[in-house]
Amino acid sequence: MARGGPKLHHVRRQELGQSFQDGGEHYHRVRPGYPDDSADWLIPAEARTAADIGAGTGKFTALLVERGLSVSAVDPSVDMLDQLSRVFPSGAYPGVQILEGTAEATGLPGAAFDVVSVAQAWHWCDPLLASTEIARILKPRGVLGLIWNQLDTSVPWVHRLSRIMHAGDVHKPDFRPKIGPEFTSLESHLTRWEDPVTPDDILELAKSRSYYLAANDATRAKVTHNLTWYLHEHLGHAEGELLQLPYLTQTWRAVRAEPRGGSR
Repeated sequence: MARGGPKLHHVRRQELGQSFQDGGEHYHRVRPGYPDDSADWLIPAEARTAADIGAGTGKFTALLVERGLSVSAVDPSVDMLDQLSRVFPSGAYPGVQILEGTAEATGLPGAAFDVVSVAQAWHWCDPLLASTEIARILKPRGVLGLIWNQLDTSVPWVHRLSRIMHAGDVHKPDFRPKIGPEFTSLESHLTRWEDPVTPDDILELAKSRSYYLAANDATRAKVTHNLTWYLHEHLGHAEGELLQLPYLTQTWRAVRAEPRGGSR
């Protein structure tokens, strides 16, 4: 275990998570969306209601809305929610509810949702407290979905890119998300896909990551310099050239366990 133990790790996680409180417009513009395949695998055919927790600017919310679900989108960042409100204005999307909250305290009614998604955000949560809260708002046998977009570091040039960007969300092969005892039948699905981007898009993507946002000016300048050298001088890409950036999307789902004694 790293020096300082789990308490220090928790504090650092909170500090990095706080870095997303601003910059919603930039985040929405430069971050990739999620593949349709992820949502198709996750969402039960009979689902009608969903809560998207840590919704951010609505990247995964959009997939839920496109599939006809009534969606409550929750995030602790007012700036992110302002951007989400621009994407889903209330008059045009009456089935979308937007509210401030966290995975540990959603503010949502109990036993109200068929599926709860947490995309690119579970690592910012307390997994046990969040599991208890999400189990509360899910219907019996409801589905919890945890989704991560990751750079595909099995591709050599992307592996080096991820190190320069300090993309710390690249999971090890044996990764399994921690969830509480309220859930069972955890299983996963992997989607390989590519996002068309320019070198400038990759630079802006790096600027949207927690490492860069929490860094001082000298560290930010170093990241920008190294990325510029790597993309243009080392790899030889021209300004405006369209690249296919390989991604993996890991989608995990688990089922709300029946309470002891069966469903009420």
